[in-house]
Order: sequence, then C-alpha cells, then structure tokens
Amino acid sequence: QVQLLESGGGLVQAGNSLRLSCGASGRTFSSSVMGWFRQTPGKEREFVAAISWSGGRMHYADSVKGRFTISRDNAKKTFYLQMNSLGPEDTDVYYCAASRRAALDSSHYTPQAYDSWGQGTQVTVSS
Repeated sequence: QVQLLESGGGLVQAGNSLRLSCGASGRTFSSSVMGWFRQTPGKEREFVAAISWSGGRMHYADSVKGRFTISRDNAKKTFYLQMNSLGPEDTDVYYCAASRRAALDSSHYTPQAYDSWGQGTQVTVSS
C-alpha cells in the first residue's frame, strides 16, 4: 500500500482558491494513478479528479471541470489539486487516493479502483 497525507484544506470565501497537496510514501508512487474524492457526511464519496502515472492524462468530474486542476510531481512523490473559483457547493472533506494501476480509465471514477486513502482534509467555502 501507499501511505498518503493530505494538507492544504481550510476556510475560504467564495470565489477564492485553495491548493490541496497529498504526499505519498511506500509503494512506487510513480506507477500509480492518483485521485481526489470528496465526501459529505452521510453521502457517498464523490469523484473529483484523477491523473495517470505520467501526469499526461487527467479526468475531472463535470462539477469541477474548468475550475480545478490536478497535477503531480513524481520526484517529490506529491500530487496536487488546485481549486479555483470555489463556491459553497465545494464544501466537503477531500480525500486523496492511490490506485494499484498506472493506466487511467473510467474505473477510476469510483472509489473501488483505489486501495490507499489519506485521512481527509476539510474544505469550507463561505458565501
């Protein structure tokens, strides 16, 4: 497994930006698809974005497309979620996740494709 640790959450006003980071250790980071999910208590974990092992392919949920950007730095074993134009609807606990597979496909829209998870970081957007 990969050990993951998120950082960068917090409280911001609507329209502002935040950048989440997720540092990894353990299994080879550079061979894993990495993803971001978010979850409201009592609801299912929702896909936000995913990135292939090389960083060359990214997928986004429709709700964040054009506002959020996922990226990775394999040398630093860290990947990121840049969140711009935040709105109250983006308030959630955000989780980073690692998949055992390197190739990004539609299965990575679901939590079941990932076997390692961070502890979560709270993002709160005030109106």
